[in-house]
Amino acid sequence: MKKTAASKKSAAADRASTTEEAPATEEAPAVRKSAAAKKAATAKKSPAKKPATAKKTPAKKAPAKKAAPLKRQAPAKKPAVVPKKAAAAVKGVAPAKTVAPKPPRGESRTALVRRARRINRELAEVYPYAHPELDFENPFQLVVATVLSAQTTDLRVNQTTPALFAKYPTPEDLAAAVPEEVEEILRPTGFFRAKTKSVIGLSKALTEDFGGEVPGRLEDLVKLPGVGRKTAFVVLGNAFGRPGITVDTHFQRLVRRWRWTEETDPDKIEAAVGALFPKSDWTDLSHHVIWHGRRICHARKPACGACPIAPLCPAYGEGETDPEKAKKLLKYEKGGFPGQRLKPPQAYLDAGGKPAPPLGAG
Repeated sequence: MKKTAASKKSAAADRASTTEEAPATEEAPAVRKSAAAKKAATAKKSPAKKPATAKKTPAKKAPAKKAAPLKRQAPAKKPAVVPKKAAAAVKGVAPAKTVAPKPPRGESRTALVRRARRINRELAEVYPYAHPELDFENPFQLVVATVLSAQTTDLRVNQTTPALFAKYPTPEDLAAAVPEEVEEILRPTGFFRAKTKSVIGLSKALTEDFGGEVPGRLEDLVKLPGVGRKTAFVVLGNAFGRPGITVDTHFQRLVRRWRWTEETDPDKIEAAVGALFPKSDWTDLSHHVIWHGRRICHARKPACGACPIAPLCPAYGEGETDPEKAKKLLKYEKGGFPGQRLKPPQAYLDAGGKPAPPLGAG
């Protein structure tokens, strides 16, 4: 029993001493408390971060979703509305043509052929009496007039050739002409000295090599002074009824604008465009394109708002799209009046066309 009491006393003493030496042992719970506090703080912060991140993510996505359609739709609305104005300005345009035109990127060969032929059909309706705008009564007059039309208008040539053909009606007459006298007649056409040399030269060639007759073959025509493929096809198509494509400046500009070809060389343009159409269409196609280039689809300011083929044109919008403003750009009204010929075909006159004024009349 004594030992038990002693042991109890010693245990009590040990507890007391332990309590007195407590500073080192009391720090442990304090550290534990601080660690617990840090964990609690970290625990509080971590859930706060997660919702914050969750909130930020939709916040970023939301404006992106809203902004994207606005940026894409804004430019798309303009072409969708404008073709309607263009169609409204021209009578006889079907409502289906009000669809916004799209550039034919990646356009297949078949789609290109269909689009090109449709453009030609539309232009044939607008210019049903399209014809060469040079006055002529025979192949000789046509080949001379075509040579003279370089660097001037057909109207100016038509105002000049009556006096020329009145004085020199045949190749033999013009071949024997005095150059100074011919120059005086041709002065209004510009480059009159070079043109005088060409027409006298080709008249001599016709007289000496072809019996005074204009040949009806391409290989013979291009041998004449001042006659190239363009002039040859004008003569073949309009004097002999043999199909040909006339690649003048208007033709070159429009077929590239319509993306029928990207070629720049006239011979390559002729081959590329000719492959899109039947040979029987070539001559009339040339007239349609040239008439459209002179009247509506100008080089600097195309009248897009008054163009009957606007929905088919990948270059729509390069010119004025407002219908009222576009009408003011037309050099002639939709039907193409007046013409540039002093003596136009009867079909043209029957349709309401007016002859061009003689030289000095306007």
